[in-house]
Amino acid sequence: MSRSQWCLGLCMTVAFTTGNLSWGADAPAVVPLKSLKLEPNPSEKGILIRGRDARQQFFVTGELENGKFKDLTRAVKYTSAPEGIVSVDGAGMTTPLADGEAVITAEAEGGVKSELKVTVTGFQQDIPIDFNNQIVPIFTKLGCNGGGCHGKASGQNGFKLSLLGFYPEDDYEFLVKEGRGRRLFPAAPGKSLLLMKGVGASPHGGGKRMETGSYEYRIISRWIEQGMPASKKDGPTVASIKCYPEGRVMDRKGEQQVSVLATYTDGTVEDVTRMALYEPNDQELAEVNVNALVKTLEMAGEVAIMARYQGQVSTFRATIPLGAEVKDLPAPKNFVDVAVSNKL
Repeated sequence: MSRSQWCLGLCMTVAFTTGNLSWGADAPAVVPLKSLKLEPNPSEKGILIRGRDARQQFFVTGELENGKFKDLTRAVKYTSAPEGIVSVDGAGMTTPLADGEAVITAEAEGGVKSELKVTVTGFQQDIPIDFNNQIVPIFTKLGCNGGGCHGKASGQNGFKLSLLGFYPEDDYEFLVKEGRGRRLFPAAPGKSLLLMKGVGASPHGGGKRMETGSYEYRIISRWIEQGMPASKKDGPTVASIKCYPEGRVMDRKGEQQVSVLATYTDGTVEDVTRMALYEPNDQELAEVNVNALVKTLEMAGEVAIMARYQGQVSTFRATIPLGAEVKDLPAPKNFVDVAVSNKL
């Protein structure tokens, strides 16, 4: 029997039996931490945060002495120096506080550290909110422009949005000019029908979609306060998005924080982790929350987490080994056998 035939038989056996396996072995011994890395840092020059509305999701990767990698995003202590430039919470989410440069340090138990430079610009400027790039994604994130709500052809209760925000110019027309502008109140943004329905202060068939004072609430409120500016016709649009890390070998019941960066047509890069939508291709292998935290479940296999933002997609792939001992395999006889052996 060739190696590829053997692998096919093993894979079929695993597919039918992993769901019923009982993992009664003792917990593995703690492996010492070799190094720590604060990510993402795609340019190796640090991260640039533009404007007071920007955010940056970091994740921390620990390399163990046995050569494996483990997500330690929520297990390290974060500090930034000098203080007052950025704020980092326990989940690695960084928000700007003032213009300037700072160094963020992640420190694990035992004193292992990793540093990353962050530069904040445009914090003091009242940059107009971009309707296409900042407001429409909120409608998608909250499900407002989905097919079961205002995104369907006939709209919902007299209010219509384009499906998943594919036509933002139409959305602007519907929201700002339709119904004599009754949905927005620049003199008192908090009294706008759009916000009152969203936070549940006014009857809404879709129920409460956000909290007063949340990030989404503040962005919409500032946009209304600024006079509901439309996006520039030649303004930048999202050209692509990318998940960091792109893939990881994970244990069962493990977790991995993912960051998503969007690249715009003008070359700028922005973190959109908390605004993207996520979906695993196999819900029996892993789950993912709105903050892009991936958690593997009981079964072994491979799962892809799709991130979607403004019509662009990217994936994070997790490999969850079965853990069975593999030995005494036949020597590879062709390139398929070599590929199977490398995968195993």
